Amino acid sequence: MTDQFITVNGARLRYWDSGGQGPVLLMTHGIGESLEFWHLQFESLGQQVRLLAWDLPGHGLSDDMSPAMSLEEQASVAWKVLDELGVKQAHLAGNSLGAAISLRMASQSPARVSSLLLANSAALGREVFGPFKVMTVPFLGEAMNRPSPAASKRQIQAIVHRPESITPLVGSAIQRNLDRPGAGAHFLALLRSLTTLGGQRPQVIERSHQMLRSLRMPVCIVHGDQDVVLPAEHSRQAHTMVPLSELHVLAPCGHTPQLEMPEAFNRLVLGQFERVHGSAVAPGCRPG
Repeated sequence: MTDQFITVNGARLRYWDSGGQGPVLLMTHGIGESLEFWHLQFESLGQQVRLLAWDLPGHGLSDDMSPAMSLEEQASVAWKVLDELGVKQAHLAGNSLGAAISLRMASQSPARVSSLLLANSAALGREVFGPFKVMTVPFLGEAMNRPSPAASKRQIQAIVHRPESITPLVGSAIQRNLDRPGAGAHFLALLRSLTTLGGQRPQVIERSHQMLRSLRMPVCIVHGDQDVVLPAEHSRQAHTMVPLSELHVLAPCGHTPQLEMPEAFNRLVLGQFERVHGSAVAPGCRPG
């Protein structure tokens, strides 16, 4: 894929566009990550449907838009990205922080959202990865978050159940993201806006639950059963709040199912299209 850039509110944001035909799917990555985390979807689905992925502000190759932005503010930026690209209607998929942002996009403009896929979503329950809680403590977080080969290894151990799931492209992106000037400070500011030593902030969780209960579009909730960052129970509880939701708990799988179980994940993506459009791709073009 070719890196492309768009300017929103004076900030230069990177995105990929598969240029495929059919419905549009916007994919939003997690905290400290970047659009490379969706490259297996581009490789498999990019010519059958139009896939868009973007680097959140302050992530990957996108400009920072700090001070740390709220989930609602980042969702608003995502809509402006789609506006600039001339996309009026889209399916949304997000992983972790990206899922929490996608949920807020659906709440802000529900008529523009064809379906919603939430993968290992953040901001659904209090419990979160222990080191994340410790990183909210001043000075401790800064010491733990210094870029190093060990930091890259710790991130990989957290986000996947099987380290061999990390492709060379994603591995290189992880190290680049850690080495980016200011990345550590941005990560901590964003993390601390959502999390405390006690876990994810109750007011953020309650807002997510309110949004879930109001959803009326098809919703697919996905979670890796071996996720050590966010427990699958958060997604199980979320499923009970959404009238039109499906729940899929994948195993063996950790925090990034689009990387660890791409064929299963891609089938769920196509299932969302089919729930809305009847068929998303031509017969015989399905992955897996």
